Amino acid sequence: MHEFSIVQSLLELLEEEATKYKAKRIARIEVVVGALSGVEPHLLEFAFNTFKEGTVAEGAEFLVRVEKLKVWCKDCEKEYEKEELNMLCPICGSLNTQIIGGQELLLKSIELECPDEA
Repeated sequence: MHEFSIVQSLLELLEEEATKYKAKRIARIEVVVGALSGVEPHLLEFAFNTFKEGTVAEGAEFLVRVEKLKVWCKDCEKEYEKEELNMLCPICGSLNTQIIGGQELLLKSIELECPDEA
């Protein structure tokens, strides 16, 4: 399960950001997982909840947003989203298409809880 190594890298990044901003803890994390990223959202969440114990993200809310496959048809010049994972244009039936989204794995936002500065 490569989701475990992804979460380990994510937690290292979160620790760095918390240190950089002198945060007491991480309150919320939001990630975007593309349909073609090869990452299983439920396994990513399971891995995060497993490894966050004892870290600055221990009590953090973990949100995963799944990004659908986005394709551009070069023949009819239309952009569309697809539920099914194929390249066939639903408008004109062409296979002359290009993937323009749905492959990403992004850390979209981190909500830090920082101490009040006097």
